[in-house]
Amino acid sequence: MIGTRRLILRRWRDADVAPFHAMGQDVEVMRYLGPPSTIERCRAIVAEQNAIADDYGRCFWAIERREDGVFLGFCGVEPGPAGTAIADLPEIGWRLARAAWGHGYATEAAQAALAAEWQRGVNHVHAITVPANTRSRAVMERLGMAHDPDGDFDHPALAPGDPLRRHVLYRIARPA
Repeated sequence: MIGTRRLILRRWRDADVAPFHAMGQDVEVMRYLGPPSTIERCRAIVAEQNAIADDYGRCFWAIERREDGVFLGFCGVEPGPAGTAIADLPEIGWRLARAAWGHGYATEAAQAALAAEWQRGVNHVHAITVPANTRSRAVMERLGMAHDPDGDFDHPALAPGDPLRRHVLYRIARPA
């Protein structure tokens, strides 16, 4: 678990499946991520994230608002996707419900996740998104991450011609 003034980043619970599924039905939330998720896929992702936490010591943690316990989305670090330039390297990622946008929660959660990585002794953390995802890229830049154009790639899990296939790569090094 990771805590901030306003947020708790924690393991996923069965009760997170319904709000996670609802978040995944929002066209704006999913605009740069792909099609809406089924409830079955959401259950599988919850189980997968807890398994990653068991194996890796962290994952894309569920985000809970401290004041009222509301599920806001996820943020954390896990191994980068297979077949990409960051395969098995620490990748930070986040996704928040649209009602949580514009409150600084993504940056706050990501700053806490990065701080935990630096405490672990990790030297570099990576982030990826599609070029058009300006909101996510702005969070990366607020974190101090830098775009590495030489690392941009076509995501192997997406078919040629898929408008979400091209990804940009951002990196940050542990502060001295």
